[in-house]
Amino acid sequence: MDHSVKGFHHITAIAGDAKRNLTFYTEVLGLRLVKKTVNFDDPGTYHFYFGNETGTPGTILTFFPWQGIPKGRQGTGMPTEVGYSVPTGSLPFWKERLGRFGIGSHSGDRFGEPYLAFEDPDGLPLALIEPAGPDDRQPWITKEIGREVAIRGFHSTTLTLRTITNTAAILTEVFGYEAAGNEGYRHRYVTHALSTAATVDLIEAPNQSPGVGAAGTIHHVAFRVQDEDVQEEIRQRVDERGLNVTPKIDRNYFFSVYFREPGGVLFEIATDNPGFTVDESIQELGTHLMLPPRYEPRRAEIERVLPALA
Repeated sequence: MDHSVKGFHHITAIAGDAKRNLTFYTEVLGLRLVKKTVNFDDPGTYHFYFGNETGTPGTILTFFPWQGIPKGRQGTGMPTEVGYSVPTGSLPFWKERLGRFGIGSHSGDRFGEPYLAFEDPDGLPLALIEPAGPDDRQPWITKEIGREVAIRGFHSTTLTLRTITNTAAILTEVFGYEAAGNEGYRHRYVTHALSTAATVDLIEAPNQSPGVGAAGTIHHVAFRVQDEDVQEEIRQRVDERGLNVTPKIDRNYFFSVYFREPGGVLFEIATDNPGFTVDESIQELGTHLMLPPRYEPRRAEIERVLPALA
């Protein structure tokens, strides 16, 4: 059995307008809508899952689009960027494509890897990164975005913190990550449990204001484990550190436990099983509104309340 934390499972963010969010991630970035369901705690709100063809863990960015929610503010105590892996040489394509949609971007280099940074329509910071190592994950292909340039899945996420010490201890001592150097205030941590979706950057910003969670901000970062047995091992390690960790929660497509790490960021530990094909075939992923069993008797009511996407 693989007892390790295997990088990211998914990252969940908050959006405003549901249709605008859906259009941007599927039509501009070319991701697949892998699952269209509802917020299990607020069934009048969509929960979108965007990823690759099969919804592989490590490719899934999810959103709660709350209509009319104000824009949030990036700051300490939260994740402040989603980094995606793209093929070497593809950044000029993406810069031109984003420009055609009126989206500004800027280029740079981190730890020897070129990137293109921009924001989604709600102001969520995104970066397309050409990784130093190979990434053979199979992307979702569209008419306008071919295999040679398509997004592969996550490269990294960035957490902005007042101090990184205790967060770094969770990554290294509980999750099995290793320090991989720093560039100024940016400190990199990687796991060798797999080669993709494996990087967490910690920015130490002691004088920055706390972030405000709302549209354009990341709600939580979910780390990936093989199954519920490994999840329970990690849960116990977290509990032994005196952090308030939830019991296992059934999210239909994975099992989750949650805790807030010492820097204030909400972490989730999510299982690979049972996966997104538990209620739809690979061919049909994202084509139906899928409801958890407890909400199925209220389907007609829920469908009336949800924002129109057409």
